Amino acid sequence: MTAPLAAEALDQIFGTARSNHRFQDRAVSDATIRTLYELAKLAPTGFNAQPARYVFIRSEAGKARLAPALSGSNREKTLAAPLNAIVAWDSRFFEHLPALLPGRDVSAFFVEEARIRSAGTFNAALQAAFLIVAARAVGLDAGPMTGFDAAALDRAFFPDGRLRSLLVLNLGYGDRRDIRERGPRLAFEDAVQIV
Repeated sequence: MTAPLAAEALDQIFGTARSNHRFQDRAVSDATIRTLYELAKLAPTGFNAQPARYVFIRSEAGKARLAPALSGSNREKTLAAPLNAIVAWDSRFFEHLPALLPGRDVSAFFVEEARIRSAGTFNAALQAAFLIVAARAVGLDAGPMTGFDAAALDRAFFPDGRLRSLLVLNLGYGDRRDIRERGPRLAFEDAVQIV
């Protein structure tokens, strides 16, 4: 059994971490982006399906494609972030299952569109959560948001319709001046049952 994380590491990932949309003028390296993916890909997903796909945007051209899909209140802070990630889900993720789940044929499970959408979005959301935790673990701040026009974003980045956007995540080394206090959380007694 491995030792639990040190209190400082847990605090960095959970305790003092906040959703942040203000960042230092400091680039996120290709090596850091690769590390983010290598950590996020370890998320548990049903049937090991791994439906999430990622587009990391830092170029002006990429941000110009992203901007029209953003809601007005999110546009400025998103374009100011050194790195944006679109987390999408692959509507044909199940085609990879023979390699990702060798020895099991679950093709009959992924025939109905509703089941494909449910499994794809749920499991990609798990992977998006791991991406946020990975970002915090490597010293980045993350600002997740859903304030965008998904159809417009998909037309700009996924015109063939196979990938479908789920989340936009602003990433970078946070500027923590004037960061908001954490919002209230439900008490243990209000959210948890032990039976």
